[in-house]
Amino acid sequence: MASQMANIPALKDLHGQLSTRMTKAVEDFRTNLLAVRTGRASVHMLDNIRVDYYGSEMPINQLAQLSAPEPQQIVVQPFDVGTVGLIEKAIRTSGQGFNPMHDGKIIRVPIPPMTEERRRDAVKQLSGILEDHKTAIRNIRRDGNDSVKKSAKDKLISADDEKRATEEIQQMTDAQIKQLDDMFKVKEKELMTV
Repeated sequence: MASQMANIPALKDLHGQLSTRMTKAVEDFRTNLLAVRTGRASVHMLDNIRVDYYGSEMPINQLAQLSAPEPQQIVVQPFDVGTVGLIEKAIRTSGQGFNPMHDGKIIRVPIPPMTEERRRDAVKQLSGILEDHKTAIRNIRRDGNDSVKKSAKDKLISADDEKRATEEIQQMTDAQIKQLDDMFKVKEKELMTV
């Protein structure tokens, strides 16, 4: 669908900005989905874990090579052997129920099968993340509508242009929220399938 806003000089940039910001919110949600634990090992399960490395919080993937050689295990191979203990502690205290073990060089993170309760908790957590991202998209819509109203107030666009632009912003919002809902449903089904 061609943008009506792009044809209005005063709103040309606004459409691109809103579209970019909404797409970023959707991509951030997609990244969050990857980090949610399912019953199968994925290196993305460790994405949200930060390691206290010489006073600064660093993501694990910047301190080690991650792999999932088996469906029930993640292997963490630190670039610096001296960080093995720090990384193991960060994984153990992450609240995700992991019990990592190391041999001094490599950390093995067994992925226990998820219980029914753990699956429900994961869906509940994901539902909260979904709502946060929907709110972010609605806030972007509000910013867009405020810009359109200001342009109309400053007589840069006509009342008809204002109405069309507001409708188009709502269509963009609805499309992005539908995309979030669809991604959530797929992940929820994956989580609840034993």
